[in-house]
Amino acid sequence: MDAKVFREYDIRGVYPIDIDENFAYTLGKSYGSYIQEKYNKNTVIVGHDNRLSSPMLKTNLVQGLVDSGCKVVDLGLVTSPMCAYATKKCHNVFSIMVTASHNPKDDNGFKFSFDKFGMARGDMVYAFRDYTMIGKFLNGQGSVKNFNIAPYYASFIKSKIDLGSRKIKVVLDPANGTTSPFLDMIFKQFENIEYTIINGVSDGNFPTHHPDPSIASNLDGLRDEVLRQGADLGIGYDGDGDRLGIIDENGNYIPADKLMIIFVRDLINKVDDKRFLFDVKSSKALEDEIIKLGGTPICYRVGGHSYIRTKINQDNIVFGGELSGHIVFNDRWPGIDAGIYSSLRLIEILSKTDKKLSELLDGITKYYNTPEIKVEVGDDKKFKIVDSIKKYCLDKGLKINDIDGVRVTYDDGWALVRASNTGPHLTLRFEATTEERLKELKEEYENLVKSMQ
Repeated sequence: MDAKVFREYDIRGVYPIDIDENFAYTLGKSYGSYIQEKYNKNTVIVGHDNRLSSPMLKTNLVQGLVDSGCKVVDLGLVTSPMCAYATKKCHNVFSIMVTASHNPKDDNGFKFSFDKFGMARGDMVYAFRDYTMIGKFLNGQGSVKNFNIAPYYASFIKSKIDLGSRKIKVVLDPANGTTSPFLDMIFKQFENIEYTIINGVSDGNFPTHHPDPSIASNLDGLRDEVLRQGADLGIGYDGDGDRLGIIDENGNYIPADKLMIIFVRDLINKVDDKRFLFDVKSSKALEDEIIKLGGTPICYRVGGHSYIRTKINQDNIVFGGELSGHIVFNDRWPGIDAGIYSSLRLIEILSKTDKKLSELLDGITKYYNTPEIKVEVGDDKKFKIVDSIKKYCLDKGLKINDIDGVRVTYDDGWALVRASNTGPHLTLRFEATTEERLKELKEEYENLVKSMQ
């Protein structure tokens, strides 16, 4: 077992090189032993996504849990939000989801939880890693119970959506991912939604495009279909269903930080606590809008299913999200990042206005920004480079936010350099009030990173 696959908020690696059936069995035996010894609990909820390797990894994971003496509630094929919802319904915080989210099809991994706030993160992961590497596990004879959570989840979503009188036409793109088998079940509950599903056959090879809706080019087919049909919007989902991407009626991609502006505008007069959370990669336009509306912006670290969700639930913040497409409602919805639910909240807003989706962003502050820029850097170097960038900024007396990497703020823009927690690379992003200034910031920090490699 290679300790490097234990990352900041989950386990991920290449199947079968880093993660295989023996790994899954050992992980199950370790997790089962860990929660019995540390928490005096022995029931675990388990689900898996539709990657080709996931069913067999899940089978071996479950066997390891059973052999440690645990009782397993096996959900079968589910999205990550469905697994999270199952913990609420079953009143049990301990869960493992076999998934590598939006990673390439040959990757796989595990998201797991030890508390009610979010998935394991930071020291939680590393403490469990260290326990696992020692290899002293319990032996026992547990049991397995199958549980079909899908109809309960669909009904729960319906109870938390209140559509208006306007009928909305939408194109849905699950990218052949894990939302594929569940979209029709959920959307057919709403008479006022006319929907079409493309790339809707579940296929862990992801044959049509990569299942990451935070990259606009992955939604090119969705855009074309929205324009062809004259739909009100298009919605793309990631591989395990906890993130989404949006195309407006004109075929334009709406980044998640802009999408959050639409949600904040809708929520601001409906809630008493007007704190809204976003990650360090998000546009200042979102912060500007929150302040303009009388809210309190909270800039936080990246990690939608772990850090973002945990912060929102621990501090009882009504809403938040991150640029990657994790959106967390914590008003009438129980603080879970769920792509399908978030998309229905957007449809709900549209169903109660005569405005087009693009018009819901009228009046926001104009900034020029780059997409996320990934620079390949070894896991052994990436954090050292971030530390060096931080020193560079402090030596120049610049204003920084170092909650996650280094986000340095200027009067006319900002620059971000952070170490990825899911792969061997740095993530860079830049934003400025002019295109010329954007170019200057980008060149300065890209050259700095290059000089430090």
